[in-house]
Amino acid sequence: MAVPLGLLEMWLKRQLAEPARAWFEDQIAKLSPESADRDLYLALGMVPRKLGKDDLALLPSDLEQAGAARPGWDPSGLSIDQAARIAILLRAGGEGERFRDRFTQLCRTADMAEQVAFYRGLPLYPDPELLTHQAGEAARTNMRSVFEALAHNNPYPFEQFDENRWNHLVLKALFIGSKLHPIQGLGQRANTELARILRDYAHERWAAGRHVTPELWRSVGDAPSLESGTLDDLRRALEGRDPLEQRGAALALASRSEPEALTLLATAPDLERDIEQGRLSWDSLAKQL
Repeated sequence: MAVPLGLLEMWLKRQLAEPARAWFEDQIAKLSPESADRDLYLALGMVPRKLGKDDLALLPSDLEQAGAARPGWDPSGLSIDQAARIAILLRAGGEGERFRDRFTQLCRTADMAEQVAFYRGLPLYPDPELLTHQAGEAARTNMRSVFEALAHNNPYPFEQFDENRWNHLVLKALFIGSKLHPIQGLGQRANTELARILRDYAHERWAAGRHVTPELWRSVGDAPSLESGTLDDLRRALEGRDPLEQRGAALALASRSEPEALTLLATAPDLERDIEQGRLSWDSLAKQL
């Protein structure tokens, strides 16, 4: 089975024309974990000028190989410069504390485009448990592209964040207008505290006369238990004027086993039927947002 670094290098060499391919191969050949920081940083900085910023052309079979090499890894949407920066860092970054220190320094001094690349590489780096502090910085940023490099289609937060960091990530997505659906593990990481936080957020939005994204109700519906007041909130969303929020509330209710939740869902028979027949799901709802 191919390893992620090998796949990145293969995809890049397949697409790059001369002399870009020759430059990339030269960097990969001469850089190693023993290379000086200066040499690594110089190579990373020259990537866009030498290789360009075109989209990385990936086939369906490439995406299948990626998932087999590293479960959860989704390289779709990578650009050539992003893929090359990740490959160079994997080749020369080292491991353990050395890699952690290099990764931290790179992220702190990087421009926005560089940060996007470095955070998209998180699923592939060695000793991922050492990188949670710096990854937490991306979860706090207001730069949407950087935040989504960490949060979207990336297994790292799901696998490595503790409950507090995870809850902050989900709430931050709402604050900056980022979608929740691309966050991997959203259903599995649902927890009681997050459901409470999201309900409070919905109350604030309602009080201000503002829209509540229907995706919010997924983590409420998947919470371990229905806390007091949850059904009242779901009833308000189900009976509101926003059809999309109605669908989100219905899906949340359909995920519950409590009789009172299913009784409430039955008051919206059309939505209940759409869920039962597979016409309404979190996937289909996300496509409407």
